[in-house]
Amino acid sequence: MRRAVLAAVAAAGVLPVVLAPSAAATPAGSPPPYVDHVEWAKWGDLSSLRVYPTPAGRDTSGRPGAAPAGEQAWAEVLTLSPDAEIPGMKEQFFCHWKFAEIFEPGKTSWNLEPWRPLVSPDQLVATGCNPGGTEEPF
Repeated sequence: MRRAVLAAVAAAGVLPVVLAPSAAATPAGSPPPYVDHVEWAKWGDLSSLRVYPTPAGRDTSGRPGAAPAGEQAWAEVLTLSPDAEIPGMKEQFFCHWKFAEIFEPGKTSWNLEPWRPLVSPDQLVATGCNPGGTEEPF
């Protein structure tokens, strides 16, 4: 994710304004499924769960009012990989759900790492959804 852009937006305090739904905004999006598949990968000694969104997931994520669809998408992740229910993984997923297609449209996968520290929502956004280290190179 484009860490610098997210950090700048968060630091400027613009994030709530940018993401606040307008009166004309609708939570329109595509129907599920939102996740095509997931796969665990290794980056050195560290594990990463690659979440591959469907076109519907990409279309729906990031929209105002899309939190219920995000819950559905997270349930799909857990159906595909029940071992993903690890502290911090859901928060990373929702960070990607809200911002990945806005700041890095078409990114191949949304990568979630169980080794990342639990941080506040503001810190999660400021670090491009990747607290505690750089984003893996895949």
